[in-house]
Amino acid sequence: MAQAWRCSGLRWGAGGPELVWDGGRRSALTWGKHVAFRVAEGGVRTCVGARGHGCPLRSVVSARSTGARCEECARLDRAHSVAADTLADDPRPYRVYLAWFGPGLVKVGITRAERGSVRLLEQGAVCFSWLGTGPLMAARRCEELLRAALRVPDRVPYTEKRAVRSSLPGTGAERAAEVAELHARASALDGWPESLAREPCRTVDHADVFGLAGLEPALGEISALVAGGALSGELVAAAGPDLHLAVHAIDTDTGTGGAGGRGDAAPGRDVVVLDTRLLRGWELWPGGGAREEGALGGEVRFPVREFRRDDDGGAVQDGLF
Repeated sequence: MAQAWRCSGLRWGAGGPELVWDGGRRSALTWGKHVAFRVAEGGVRTCVGARGHGCPLRSVVSARSTGARCEECARLDRAHSVAADTLADDPRPYRVYLAWFGPGLVKVGITRAERGSVRLLEQGAVCFSWLGTGPLMAARRCEELLRAALRVPDRVPYTEKRAVRSSLPGTGAERAAEVAELHARASALDGWPESLAREPCRTVDHADVFGLAGLEPALGEISALVAGGALSGELVAAAGPDLHLAVHAIDTDTGTGGAGGRGDAAPGRDVVVLDTRLLRGWELWPGGGAREEGALGGEVRFPVREFRRDDDGGAVQDGLF
């Protein structure tokens, strides 16, 4: 008898990406893997709780939320996070980094030194370099220095990251160029915190780790899971929380699998991006057996938001937000 599964999220480790399920079981994600699941009719998405504790109200949450938490649990979770600056006396060392996601998409951020590059993998950084290491508040001051002096943001929207992954420069040197140039400008600034040890520019490239070589352009992204919906496809790449899945060509009028297709993916198929954070809070059921060798898996019965592109193939925003 089939059982329901609850996803805890996607994790990056030495062996690559894997989905983690409530109870501790893990599913390794390898290129070519058949990914298939469905949401039962009448299913609802419930709050996942905070700080290792379940939501006492099991509140129903929005299908489009990547946090999968009710307002109270989200407040509790953020109250104990580095981002909220409530851990000013944290004695552990932190590292400041520059992360590159595509042409013109560079951000500055911080992560605990003990985590190594895991935070960069979690964000889908195609390449990065460390800037310095030191106490938390010194790292924060350095981050703010770059934002104020060089207008380097501390966030890059995921929609922008996803839209450019298939059209990145082909060599590591080209991908590293913006990071190296910005690292040099940052190093020349006055006002660095004295307690932050500076680090030379040594770029690390994740293009191979993410499977981006030859990646087909994605038609769009799954915008939400819905009751009665289903998805199946072949895993062709993964970056940050995102899975790039090859599916049967999608009818863009209905947003579901059909006989259409855009022509910039292989004939008869499209690629869609699934943000695995959307899985949390749902009961997920097996969505069908493994595909036959040489056949394309591929139904999409969740809404798909199509990427808009300019004449050069770049992403176009619908508005300010």
